Amino acid sequence: MGSSGGVELADIPSVDLMTELLRRMKCASKPDKRLILIGPPGSGKGTQSPIIKDEYCLCHLATGDMLRAAVAAKTPLGLKAKEGMDKGELVSDDLVVGIIDEAIKKPSCQKGFILDGFPRTVVQAQKLDEMLAKQGTKIDKVLNFAIDDAILEERITGRWIHPASGRTYHSKFAPPKVPGVDDVTGESLIQRKDDTAEVLKSRLESFHRQTEPVIDYYSKKSIVVQLHADKPPKEVTSEVQKVLS
Repeated sequence: MGSSGGVELADIPSVDLMTELLRRMKCASKPDKRLILIGPPGSGKGTQSPIIKDEYCLCHLATGDMLRAAVAAKTPLGLKAKEGMDKGELVSDDLVVGIIDEAIKKPSCQKGFILDGFPRTVVQAQKLDEMLAKQGTKIDKVLNFAIDDAILEERITGRWIHPASGRTYHSKFAPPKVPGVDDVTGESLIQRKDDTAEVLKSRLESFHRQTEPVIDYYSKKSIVVQLHADKPPKEVTSEVQKVLS
């Protein structure tokens, strides 16, 4: 593979090459880590994930994005997935695990990975474990972003948006000067449909129903870590670092 994505190495600016080389040298001494992140919407998982990724030189595997990328790149598995999707079928567990299997062989995943949004069922967890066992590896830690539903509800249902500018407010944590009104233009604020209490409630119910068995499955292997996701982001970050050091 002389070029990645059609870019010749010779055409990459020196500073970029040096930066990447330095990153790889720094990463060489890091221990391997294979992590699963589990947490409901609003739990701060999305905030911590890039921090963990950079700190430990891991690749971030979001299965939804990977499927779309495989379909776009027309890889054999991508074509197979597209076939199923076109028929309106759900993508099979074996296929998703196959796509993860493909992805973790890339150099960016050399030090390990963060899996986000997968596995969602115990069967998926078992298939993932089987695939990793074939490669002689396993999941090291499952980070559970544990947070009380009531706190999530406060975090999420308090969000208000000024659609034209994208400015965001929170009725408790960052309120507008006048309730329901944008500070700058005086126009009305709206709530995203996903941020309403009803939608959140059903999302949380299905989240708990799906993930509790997965968390139990990994708890039996003694690799689940309960994070206090209700704490401020900086405290959660240092909690993660303690757990992973």
